[in-house]
Amino acid sequence: MPIPALGLALGVAADALVGDPRRGHPVALFGSAAHRLEQRLYAPTRARGAVYTALLVGGSAALGQAATRLTRRSRVARTAVTAAATWAVLGGTTLCREARAIGAPLAAGDLPAARARLPYLVGRDPSGLDETGIARAVVESVAENTSDAVVAPLFWGAVAGVPGLLAYRAANTLDAMVGHRTPRHAEFGWASARLDDAANWIPARLTGLLTVAAAPLVGGSPRTTWTVLRRDGAAHPSPNSGRCEASAAGALGLRLGGRNVYAGRTEDRPELGDGRSAEAADIPRANRLSTAVGLSAAALTIMTLVVRNRGSSSTG
Repeated sequence: MPIPALGLALGVAADALVGDPRRGHPVALFGSAAHRLEQRLYAPTRARGAVYTALLVGGSAALGQAATRLTRRSRVARTAVTAAATWAVLGGTTLCREARAIGAPLAAGDLPAARARLPYLVGRDPSGLDETGIARAVVESVAENTSDAVVAPLFWGAVAGVPGLLAYRAANTLDAMVGHRTPRHAEFGWASARLDDAANWIPARLTGLLTVAAAPLVGGSPRTTWTVLRRDGAAHPSPNSGRCEASAAGALGLRLGGRNVYAGRTEDRPELGDGRSAEAADIPRANRLSTAVGLSAAALTIMTLVVRNRGSSSTG
């Protein structure tokens, strides 16, 4: 197996077995560094935000390139670097773990505990949410983050190796930090938000297609899932999240979307899907669907790298 494929496979296995550590995660360390740089560079302008984004995303790519070059003479070292980078940028296991941590008390009827846990996964105000509102928030977050935390990193790892893995995670982390249109970041975060949109354009649509294929694993119909994806995928205000959420709605037989409240700010989003409202029992189904899509993306990525290596070997 070629080094990139083997390293990615080991990184996927590490994420499945270990997940994210509670402390000292590389992405958390990057976030701390990004926060300190923001304090130094901040100005309410797009130009200053573009410099901030370029420094952090470009620096992450350069770090990945340096690690690749330094280990080019050792198959073991380069495999280890690829595996470590893959593990660091993936988040599928932790995503499902956090969803379960909300779903368990919700299924037991403990709304206060579920509300208290919801902010670990979703940015919505949980205070006014009932079982349906919490379940919908979790299912939507799992659907969206299946692309952000699994499919997209693997895609960019296949395209650009370790630099692609690290640059993608940097861009996605910056979008989470400064990309939302708060008064402070309306202009400064513009570049981070647009870069994240561009980086996720193909992966989000690939996630939708993989969800169509995986629909039978959660009792869904590929035809229905495809119909909902095509009809409702563009209705979401995000150019990418709608594809993930619409396909999940179709596969799970749910109706997603509607009113969301974020720290006093209310958004009314179009409804996605034709099914019933979400409930606590749908959270394990959403996790199962997410895992299936993630494993499919991993297998597709590894096969792509193996085929590419064989093609390079035959032409060489």
